[in-house]
Amino acid sequence: MEEQKRHHPEGGNKGPLDLMPLFAKELLAGGLAGGFAKTVVAPLERVKILFQTRRAEFQSTGLIGSAVRIAKTEGLLGFYRGNGASVARIIPYAAIHYTSYEEYRRWIIQTFPDVWKGPTLDLVAGSLSGGTAVLFTYPLDLTRTKLAYQIVSPTKLGASGMVNNEQVYRGITDCLTRTYREGGIRGLYRGVAPTLVGIFPYAGLKFYFYEEMKRHVPEEYNKSIMAKLTCGSVAGLLGQTFTYPLEVVRRQMQIQKLQPSDNAELKGTLKSIVLIAQRQGWKQLFSGLSINYIKVVPSAAIGFTVYDTMKLYLRVPSREEAAVEN
Repeated sequence: MEEQKRHHPEGGNKGPLDLMPLFAKELLAGGLAGGFAKTVVAPLERVKILFQTRRAEFQSTGLIGSAVRIAKTEGLLGFYRGNGASVARIIPYAAIHYTSYEEYRRWIIQTFPDVWKGPTLDLVAGSLSGGTAVLFTYPLDLTRTKLAYQIVSPTKLGASGMVNNEQVYRGITDCLTRTYREGGIRGLYRGVAPTLVGIFPYAGLKFYFYEEMKRHVPEEYNKSIMAKLTCGSVAGLLGQTFTYPLEVVRRQMQIQKLQPSDNAELKGTLKSIVLIAQRQGWKQLFSGLSINYIKVVPSAAIGFTVYDTMKLYLRVPSREEAAVEN
C-alpha cells in the first residue's frame, strides 16, 4: 500500500508510466541501456575490429599505434566509423535481448515450475534471448563490421566506391543495399552461424554470472550503482573470455568479400577456426582480446546498470512483486 502511495500520491490517478505495458517498459529500458553502453566504448570497438580483420596492418603497431593511425587517416570521427550502424543495431538488439530474457524467464517459470530454478534459469533464458536478438538484427551487425573495416579518408572516396582495389561503402543504406544485391538474404546473414554458436553461451553466461553475483550482494547494497557496475563488469568479462574465438571467426567471415580473392574462403564455424589457426596462427583467435577486456568491462557494466536503473525509473515491478501479483 505504501508503495502504491509513493507511485500515485494523488490518490490512485495513473500517469503515463503506469499505463505503459510491461513489455514496452522493458524494451525502452533495454534499448537505452544498449545504445548508451555501445556509444561509450565505440572507439575501442573500432580498434578491436581492425585487429581481428586487418592482422598485418594493425597488430604490429599495438593499441596506441593503431589509435594514432586512425586519428591521422580519418580524424576523430574515424573512431566512430560504423558506430551509426552499431547503435542502429544495438538499440533494437538490446531491447529485444533484455525483453525476451524477461519473457523467456517468465515463460520457463510458468511452464516448468519445478524444473529450472536459480542460476540455471538465467543461463537458459539468457541463451535463448541472445539467439532471438541476433536473428532480428544480424544484417546491421554485418554492416557495422564492413564499415568499421574501411580505412579511408572521406575525401579519397571516388565515384566508383573503390579505394586501393578495396570495396568502400558510403554508409549504412549503401552497404545494406549492395550486400543484398551481391548475395541476397544469405549475403546479409553471412557469418550468422558462428554468431549464434557464440551468443548462446555468451548471453547465457553473462546473465548467469550477473544474476548469481547479485544474489550474493548484501540486501542494503541491492540498489547500489557500484554493486551493479561490479556485477556487470565481472559477468561480461567471464562470458566474453569463453566465447571470444567465435567472434573472431564471425568478423573474418563478415569482411571476407572485401579481402583479396586468393584468401581461402571461410565456410563453417569449426572449419573456419581450424583454418584461421593454420593460416594465421592460433593467437589470431584471441586477437584483440586485451582490447575487448578494456571494452567489455565498461560496456557490460554500463548496460546492466542502465537497464536496472531504467526499470526502477519506469516502475517495472521486481520479479518478486510480479510473482506475488500472479
